[in-house]
Amino acid sequence: MQLKRAIVLTVYFTGSLVLGGCATVVSQSEGEVGYEWQVPRDGYGNPDLNGIWQALGTAHLDLEPHAARMGPIVALGATGAIPAGLGVVEGGTIPYQDWALSQRDENRANWLERDPAVKCFMPGIPRATYMPLPLQIIQGDKTQIFAYEYASAARVVYMDRPDFEHPFEAWMGHSRGHWEGDTLVIRVDAHVPDTWFDQSGNFHSEALVVEERYTLMSDNIIQYEATMTDENVFTRPWKISLPLYRRLEPNAQLLEFKCVEFAEELMYGHLVKKPAED
Repeated sequence: MQLKRAIVLTVYFTGSLVLGGCATVVSQSEGEVGYEWQVPRDGYGNPDLNGIWQALGTAHLDLEPHAARMGPIVALGATGAIPAGLGVVEGGTIPYQDWALSQRDENRANWLERDPAVKCFMPGIPRATYMPLPLQIIQGDKTQIFAYEYASAARVVYMDRPDFEHPFEAWMGHSRGHWEGDTLVIRVDAHVPDTWFDQSGNFHSEALVVEERYTLMSDNIIQYEATMTDENVFTRPWKISLPLYRRLEPNAQLLEFKCVEFAEELMYGHLVKKPAED
């Protein structure tokens, strides 16, 4: 009996940078498929999420579907414009309470002055996941470490302390995780109310609870989902979903993006003493 093998390769790329891919090996004998992709495991038997990952798309600009529009900095011209995006919100629209929708619109109109990311504050969860910079997952048995290139932010996910309460609110929240089958589930609470979801003024209160779900779809793709619950701001829980792609460069690593120095002039330039006029 003759066995024929074929390799089908799907590659996701932008420019010259390959960001992710999925290889499927198909073994055929008289029309039968003899191979199926298996979830890679770490030393503890859990799905192996270790690596450097990055989101593509416009979620960091606006979670909801949106047409291309002018950016807040007119002097940047087309380079500062916001490109169109299909959105990542399930159902398309974030279910704001009436007063909160007005607040979101006001935030958007005053984005440059109000967005905490402009000031290099830590982006919070889930925004850190789809910022246009990579993140790294370092997997352990009792803890998971998530490190983010933006502002060198990081958080610890406690896997063995489900009842551990954080003593105060934090910019990256308080994360406790567990496995549901092959999906890593993380509950994040104790958020400061200052972080936003994107550059379009979408916001929350200190009552926000985020449930994240990370599921390997192939060796190089994680399906990311996050459900937001905040009774102070939204009429019901709502969900986003998007893929994260593995960075495949041989020398892939997180680099420093210590952005405080880039924000100092914006935030404190008006305090600089000016020379007296003659």
